[in-house]
Amino acid sequence: MMLFSCTDWLDVNEDPNTPAQASVSVTTLLPWVQYHLGYATGSQGYRSQFICNAFTSTDRTNNEGCYAQWEPTTGLCTTSYQQFFVGCGPNIVDMYNKAVESGAWHYAAAAKLLKSYGFILMADMYGEMPYHEANSVSVYPKYDTGETIYTECLKDIDEAIENFGKTQALGQPALSEGDSWNGGNIDKWVKMAYLLKARTINQMSKKSAYYDPELILDCLTKAQQSIDDDTYIQHQDVKETSSDFISTDPMQTNFNWDQTYNGRRHMTMPTKWLTDILTNFDGKGIEDPRADKILAWRQFSINGKKVWGRGIGVDMQSDDRLPNGLAVFISRKNGGWYPSDETRAADSVYVGIYAGSVGVYGTENCFYRPVDGWYPSSGNVYVRPDSHYLWATYSEACFIKAEVLFKQGKTAEAYKAYKDGIEANIAALNRMLTTLWQGGDYDTCPSFGPMEQSKIDAFLDGAIGTAADISLPKIMTQKFIAMLYSTVNWNDMRRHDYQNYMGWEIPKEYYSNAKALLAIPQGKLWRRIKQCSHEINYNAVQLRAIQPHFNDDDIWTYPVWWDEAD
Repeated sequence: MMLFSCTDWLDVNEDPNTPAQASVSVTTLLPWVQYHLGYATGSQGYRSQFICNAFTSTDRTNNEGCYAQWEPTTGLCTTSYQQFFVGCGPNIVDMYNKAVESGAWHYAAAAKLLKSYGFILMADMYGEMPYHEANSVSVYPKYDTGETIYTECLKDIDEAIENFGKTQALGQPALSEGDSWNGGNIDKWVKMAYLLKARTINQMSKKSAYYDPELILDCLTKAQQSIDDDTYIQHQDVKETSSDFISTDPMQTNFNWDQTYNGRRHMTMPTKWLTDILTNFDGKGIEDPRADKILAWRQFSINGKKVWGRGIGVDMQSDDRLPNGLAVFISRKNGGWYPSDETRAADSVYVGIYAGSVGVYGTENCFYRPVDGWYPSSGNVYVRPDSHYLWATYSEACFIKAEVLFKQGKTAEAYKAYKDGIEANIAALNRMLTTLWQGGDYDTCPSFGPMEQSKIDAFLDGAIGTAADISLPKIMTQKFIAMLYSTVNWNDMRRHDYQNYMGWEIPKEYYSNAKALLAIPQGKLWRRIKQCSHEINYNAVQLRAIQPHFNDDDIWTYPVWWDEAD
């Protein structure tokens, strides 16, 4: 039933963003809002992991390769903006108005909550954005401050919680008729709202007037209490007849996979920093059981025998990518390798994080094979076309709790929440690994199949430390792993001034890159995304009124509102 509810909204014959929208029901509007908001969030989450130094690229000149060396490009500036304001915003307005008018209170609640997710995302990226006049009749909407957006969104979250508690008017559709995420489970929506509220207040940890640790902890008692409460978006790898009208991507595939499938399949690599924290956390020499599932594998031929090999991380503190990047390797028949540069043959140790697709590429499964018969590569658990997208999780709730309690000096309680967060993420990934990708070729590759309990126990018992040595860097580093590909990671890194992450450093390439040093002068940090060209070209008067530096070379270093301490 859930799989059906995830896709039947695509059967609509009219685009809900056309003038015919007046006749579209709330049950049709909701899944479109969910899709475009999910894509906006997924796009920013994926790309920001390069800023965070979790991933890099073989190529130093493509967008992701630039982000990995802290060279900002305008490729970051538009996609999430368009997906939210064009694909999502008008539908949210109509859904809310129609729902309130008819007494479909659960749809009104969903509209307010999803609106909050979207505007918080915009404030986190750009700092300032129209809120009160957004999606209005104004051609030149006035901007609002990050403070205004955050405080208004908190009000919207509270309204959503209140409306979820109301009884739908007689004859109004159940939320299950339109909800493609939670199947109409109101309890999950309420828990999702309380988690967002806790996340948002915690995000304001530099703002003494708003940061309220006791309110955060209270919200977490009403948020997810186990992985069974998680909101995770189910995706499918099937042949599609429609595509996203904004990004022209498939609409049923995972948002992370959508960022890799068109031209960058072989380019994305894990960094040594990510590999190190997965394979030797805190120097204990005990591998994280998630390492096999997050780091990609490729099949080789050794003495005529097919062998799976796991890729290593690219050391961004070395000259590995200088001056021209890494060789691009493609797996070939008989296990041979074709490097783009014969002098870089040693680069075969790096394995790109990409996957195949039955629906888009016509592969027989989600192993990536550029040509039939060539040796496969695995992708990872988060970046396959049918991977679940982890939207609101018990794991995140635990890590927020751990951070708050640690700052209060309650180390024993903080440690328990920290360990619970790690276990919850492992369990959530195991649920995915147990549900998907079973049998056949999948059984031969260590990237697939659930994690072994013995490895989980060894890691939890020997690698993560104890209540006696719990620290903020341990909490934040483990949260980073659990929130991989989430927008939360870059928000947290900025909020902590890129400290409190074990072994993390600014990439070495930044220091010899003139473009990077122009945008982020040495001694400053990457703090925001530049406004997209639509705002600069068409709303510059209003933009300049609130942010006079909007077009300066170093606008990327200006903290967003919550990132500037009192």
